[in-house]
Amino acid sequence: MDKIALSAENLTKIYSKNNNANKSVLALNKLNLEVKKGEIFGLLGPNGAGKTTFINILGGTVMKTSGKVQLWGFDLDKNPRQVRASIGIVPQEVNLDAFFSPKKLLELQAGLYGVKKEDRITDLILKMVALDKQANSYARSLSGGMKRRLLIAKAMVHQPPILVLDEPTAGVDVELRQNLWGNVRELNELGVTIILTTHYLYEAQEMCNRIAIINKGNLVALDTTEKLLSRIESKKIKFKVNDISQFEKIKLDGVKFSKTDSEITATYDKNKLRFDQVIDVVKNNAEILDISTDDGDLEDIFLEVTNK
Repeated sequence: MDKIALSAENLTKIYSKNNNANKSVLALNKLNLEVKKGEIFGLLGPNGAGKTTFINILGGTVMKTSGKVQLWGFDLDKNPRQVRASIGIVPQEVNLDAFFSPKKLLELQAGLYGVKKEDRITDLILKMVALDKQANSYARSLSGGMKRRLLIAKAMVHQPPILVLDEPTAGVDVELRQNLWGNVRELNELGVTIILTTHYLYEAQEMCNRIAIINKGNLVALDTTEKLLSRIESKKIKFKVNDISQFEKIKLDGVKFSKTDSEITATYDKNKLRFDQVIDVVKNNAEILDISTDDGDLEDIFLEVTNK
């Protein structure tokens, strides 16, 4: 059985300005990636990297220049209707009719997709996104978090196996963000493949099984979240000390020491030195009250591969 939900092979998109080849913009440059069925896949990159172009190609609103795209086993060129039926896209912008209720919006959306009335699961979808109690309220009366969840519901009316979330938590407060991710995890546990774009890198780190980073249309990193994080070589140890007067005596080859009034920070290559070696040299010159460590995070990798 094919375990690939989405694949892009040499996917290229060139935007021409006024049909002038000399003023063209290369948005995607021979992009190659695969998304596995059932995973939460992160698609990251700075503004202008090509993320939106990629999503719009999948959604059919942008025509690719060249390359091959397959979704759920269907070729984008040969089976465009089946491809559209295999994907649901949750846009970054909130685009809801203020005078429709969530239930009516989902019924209308299902009709646009050609879903027969007897095959619609409107009530179930509203329950999945915790909007069943607001089913008959006007959309304009919903909170920001509810509107985000309603966008997810709209994308699910035709029961697509792949769901694309484009910056789903932009402008959402912390509590609502947590609730939204709870909904996403539940959908994933039901078998829905999730493709996520976000500027909150810690979210990608917590949510995604694998992550692709693109920059200026090029794929610059693609691996499991764990393996991407293992590429970070530097480690920081922060020591809260009782007396910092002997700081100048704290020296160790390969370690950069810095200080504040009551704290010493040691930065070093974790592949070349051991944790206890650094602790010993500090302990010999100051009384340690507390220790905290920082192995770096996805933001460090992002900055490294995008040269930001």
